[in-house]
Amino acid sequence: MAQFKSRVVALAITAGVLLSLVYLSVRPEQTLAVPEGAGAGSLTTEQCDFSTEAGTVAADCGTLVVPESRNDPASELIALPVIRVRATSPDPGEPVFRLGGGPGMTNMTFPQASRLNADHDVVLVGYRGVDGSRRLDCPEVGLAMQSSDDLTGAEALPTTTRTFELCAKRLTGDGVDLTAYSIVQRVEDLEAARTALGYSTINLVSSSAGTRTAMIYSWRHPDSLNRSAMISVNPPGHFFWDPRTTDSQFEQYSELCRADATCSARTPDLAATVRDTAADIPESWGPLRIKDTGVRVLSQYAMHHNGPASAPNNAPTLVDAYLSGDTGALWAMSVLADVTLPTSIVWGEFASFAAIDAPAAQSYYDDGGDPGSILGNASTDFLWGGPSGFSTVWPDSPDNAEYRTTRPSDVETLLVSGSVDFSTPARFATDELLPSLSRGQQVILPDLGHTADFWEHRPEAGQHLLTTFFDTGEVDSSRFDTRPVDFAAVPLSMSTIAKLLIGVTVTGAALALLLLGAMARRWYRRGGFGPRAGVWLRVLTVVPLGLGGWFLGVLLVWTVDPDDFVASATATVPGAGLLIGLGTYLAATRRDLPSRVQRASLIAAIGGALLGGVLGSVAVPGLVAPVTVIVGAAAAANLALLVLGLSSRSVPRTAS
Repeated sequence: MAQFKSRVVALAITAGVLLSLVYLSVRPEQTLAVPEGAGAGSLTTEQCDFSTEAGTVAADCGTLVVPESRNDPASELIALPVIRVRATSPDPGEPVFRLGGGPGMTNMTFPQASRLNADHDVVLVGYRGVDGSRRLDCPEVGLAMQSSDDLTGAEALPTTTRTFELCAKRLTGDGVDLTAYSIVQRVEDLEAARTALGYSTINLVSSSAGTRTAMIYSWRHPDSLNRSAMISVNPPGHFFWDPRTTDSQFEQYSELCRADATCSARTPDLAATVRDTAADIPESWGPLRIKDTGVRVLSQYAMHHNGPASAPNNAPTLVDAYLSGDTGALWAMSVLADVTLPTSIVWGEFASFAAIDAPAAQSYYDDGGDPGSILGNASTDFLWGGPSGFSTVWPDSPDNAEYRTTRPSDVETLLVSGSVDFSTPARFATDELLPSLSRGQQVILPDLGHTADFWEHRPEAGQHLLTTFFDTGEVDSSRFDTRPVDFAAVPLSMSTIAKLLIGVTVTGAALALLLLGAMARRWYRRGGFGPRAGVWLRVLTVVPLGLGGWFLGVLLVWTVDPDDFVASATATVPGAGLLIGLGTYLAATRRDLPSRVQRASLIAAIGGALLGGVLGSVAVPGLVAPVTVIVGAAAAANLALLVLGLSSRSVPRTAS
């Protein structure tokens, strides 16, 4: 009787785990909601905590309600999150509204807020399409990229464009007005937040793509702004990377390399070495497939920053990979590109936001695109999908036409640029935006790259530069010094990453097979495991067997099935399900059972594990999926044996 009760308890636990996975599979997406009875412009707040680099600080968290489209009087309302980190001073100056980069990224994290809130409230307003009640997710796009033979290869680009079209149709069918997710509408969200919070004028601190929002804000509402500081400035027409510009930036790094003893000892001409390597990227590293365009796109992103905090996704690590002569380093870059890039952006919001530069991108392609540059078109193709990319199937907003070229502004504006910024070169701000600013000033920080380098290098200098400008309008960059690019600062090289990836994967798979072999040998020689040992084995072997089975799938993806993704159902479920099912069977049954019962138990354990793995694969997407696959496989395998044991009473100890 006690054994029967323990089986019932175990049955309830395993069933509960599987029901939890079912809930995760069908649960509605958790997004912000428009408060009942709220009208456009309303803001409700409550006290909350906000994480900064100086620790957790008290803040006000709220929900701002705005029309989805201000061009439509009958538009539905959407909700956006608002966070205000209050100034510590009893008599603060104008608040600082932060505008982060992207596009397609959140605006609700800003650890550097603690550098600015001594004398200013710091306000974050969520970006529509990313942070609010309507999120323009396009999982179709990410899945297409993950399932491609090459990230931006000739066969992949049309497929990616089709998935953008499918996403647009789906979102439109759900009642979303895709033309309402423009920069202009974002600016009006910020203006609504300013009004609701009771500020007469505000300061802006923007970075990268966020600087475009700051520009349009200054053109539409100059009287609402006190001062605007733009870091890594992106003027109109530059939401793509022109390979000619990238080549000139590689030449800048070549000069820095010649002046560096470590780098110059490895190559007399960095740009030429990178060009030669990129021109002949091998198809594989041994049996492991290398995706050419994945290497190129990751190279572009890595060159954006050169500070140690960005490693290993930074310029010194990238340069080391190209100079190492190690094909394994290129393979590691290919793998990291597959894993990180396709899901790094909320693609629907990116498409709506970036559409303002669609004519500029199309003009680039119409003029021939890549002229034979070092990295080629891959990075711009990644964002735009080539000359027949997403802009041909995604609706443009009528808001955009007026703001596709630079306009004059009288707002006091500070432009901050890094001299070797691969994403937003300093000369774009100098030549294209600064002349239109009647009260504009620019600071170019030597040897710094994109936004993260500014926040990392000399935090006290950046704090002084910004707060002095906001308080007085004066520009004082005297506390910055020159930080030479440290080409030797490569704490984790791509070659090392390659060895770690292979070492962990092969070792994990081998250990799982050895463990399963040891369990099978014990089962065959001694007839099985005792009741207590069997229970512990089913608990303790789940993780090594599950991970080992997944690693076997990963090795297949890396070698013979590069179209697949390492965390897809086809890569995770078969291996993890099979090994967990076999392990559960060996730990829970005895060899002296009738052959009919043994066969039924084996089928139940493996079949249950595979079905549970499938359930786990749809419960949570992305790189977390292998965890839920393992949990689902273990729960379902044990549940299957429990049900079989309760129904037949012929399978002993499945819950003991």
